[in-house]
Amino acid sequence: MSTWTDRRLLDLFRIDTPLLLAPMAGSGGSALAIAVAKAGGLGSIPCASISVEKATEEVAVFRGAVAAPINLNFFAHQPRTPSNDDQRRWLGRLAPYFAEFGVDPASLTAAGGRAPFDDAMCRMVESLKPEVVSFHFGLPAHELLERVRATGAKIIAAATTVAEGRWLADRGVDAVIAQGNEAGGHRGNFLTDDMASQPGLFALVPQMADALPVPVIAAGAIADGRGMGAALILGASAVQIGTAYLLSDESLSVPVHKAAVKQARDDNTAVTNVLTGRPARGVINRIMREVGPLSPDALPFPLAGGALAPMRAATEKLGHGDFQPLWSGQAGALAREGSAEATTRRIADEAAKLL
Repeated sequence: MSTWTDRRLLDLFRIDTPLLLAPMAGSGGSALAIAVAKAGGLGSIPCASISVEKATEEVAVFRGAVAAPINLNFFAHQPRTPSNDDQRRWLGRLAPYFAEFGVDPASLTAAGGRAPFDDAMCRMVESLKPEVVSFHFGLPAHELLERVRATGAKIIAAATTVAEGRWLADRGVDAVIAQGNEAGGHRGNFLTDDMASQPGLFALVPQMADALPVPVIAAGAIADGRGMGAALILGASAVQIGTAYLLSDESLSVPVHKAAVKQARDDNTAVTNVLTGRPARGVINRIMREVGPLSPDALPFPLAGGALAPMRAATEKLGHGDFQPLWSGQAGALAREGSAEATTRRIADEAAKLL
């Protein structure tokens, strides 16, 4: 499309449209990635929440459906082991809910399913050779990063401040995802935990574009052509979109999550750590209102969610999302039902006309 005058990421990723699918754990999979790829964007598979075997299957499905590049996304957090006092404090904070739902705290199992990038995942990358590998919460150890680089994959990672963007660029990433405070899901922060100082996207993008020698990808509350066009004008070379796809035909979000997104407004999401242990934006629910949204008692990521599992299961059966993540950006009201391929084309076409 001739409208895209900044071709750095189009050429780097070999895509036709400067739009990346946000790798949304629990909501995105091969079907969503295929749909976005068919519309010329970059499809993504969230690998941090699934096994190596499942990720390998997802990539095989993608490769069999479309001849296009794929992005595999991983977490790069440093796991923390909570003390016994930490455990007691969090379970004590949740004690009223255990009593309400008849849960024995001694029966709880540890939360999991959010593993950081490791040797097994790296060997999978070396075997599958994805065109792009992205990281959230910083970067993995240098040795692992160099092994990924040796496969020929382009490496990108999220930053929530200019300082984090510089840190990533200094370590050789090919592009940086500028994640504004409006974005849904987990914050990609890794140099600071101060959520009060997090900039919004349209303050972050031009400053990061000016500061970095690599292309910038804008992420956060972009759900239509107006947002995409504005981000590109401000200096982004591409956009990354997630929330806009949560109601799509290919979304894997559970019904209570989709119902919450349908009720999303500009003022009913918040950044919380009580659902997983790391700050993430979602539609406000009961546990966020009563315990958070940000609580010093929450166990470190991803352990906080383990103790919520029995309440989550009980309320989800009733059609309520009171104890589970309902991730959404501040533009959730702009999400639309239908094919993700059609949504991608619509957003890109609207942006192209505006530009």
